[in-house]
Amino acid sequence: MAEGGPGPGGGESLLFLTDEQLRKGIEAMFFAYRGFTSDPDRILEGLDYGRAHHRALHFIQRSPGTTVNNLLSILGVTKQSLNRVLRTLIDDGLVESRVGRQDKRERHLYLTDRGAVLERELSDAQRARMRAAYRAAGPVAVQGFRTVLEAMMDPDLRRQFLREGGP
Repeated sequence: MAEGGPGPGGGESLLFLTDEQLRKGIEAMFFAYRGFTSDPDRILEGLDYGRAHHRALHFIQRSPGTTVNNLLSILGVTKQSLNRVLRTLIDDGLVESRVGRQDKRERHLYLTDRGAVLERELSDAQRARMRAAYRAAGPVAVQGFRTVLEAMMDPDLRRQFLREGGP
């Protein structure tokens, strides 16, 4: 049968997943996420940082000069929670906060050299794991995986993701 067509393994048969198949998919996502975060977690553990610190470093690196409000929107956390994380990263010399040029109420965030080194180490570990998985799965599976992930995003977040350079 043609790939993606009706029958075993085809796209049409995937429209009728059983609860057991969905349960296995949910568990696979859970265990994949554990693997995806385990390498950075080991690095962060020795520094007394957590995943929130990693996420902040990632998105500040991705968009140098991003505002605190933009980071709040991306991460979907409370202002109090983000301020705690940022205060630690700033105090430890990993992130620099600069007052906005046009709007003095805005704070723009940048990684310091030390912050960039840590962010690269964390991301390199995840890229290596993802690269190996993508190679093992092949290009058709990779595209299917991206499609599934995008379909699982809330519509507003999907639009934001695609607008900001998603695949």
